Amino acid sequence: MFDWDDANIAHIAAHDVVPHEAEEAYDSNPIYLDYSMEDGELRHREVGETLAGRILVIVSTMRGELVRIITAYPPERSLRVTYLAFKEAEQHGKENHS
Repeated sequence: MFDWDDANIAHIAAHDVVPHEAEEAYDSNPIYLDYSMEDGELRHREVGETLAGRILVIVSTMRGELVRIITAYPPERSLRVTYLAFKEAEQHGKENHS
């Protein structure tokens, strides 16, 4: 379950992202990048993919039982290339273990 309000919806909209895209990328078994402590809360940064194939960086935190998407935005080219290479290698590994 996700925690959305006008503030975080507007923040991701500034990056041309809508809530369902951020949720899909978050739920896509994203690749964990790093974390930070901001405003007294632990924030995780990951890169994932929407059902339509759009790659997004997602910054999130837990607020009680809810996932709060702080922001979501398209990755820089180098991160996009790394993500696609990782996913390809991961898929190739699965095919070899079938």
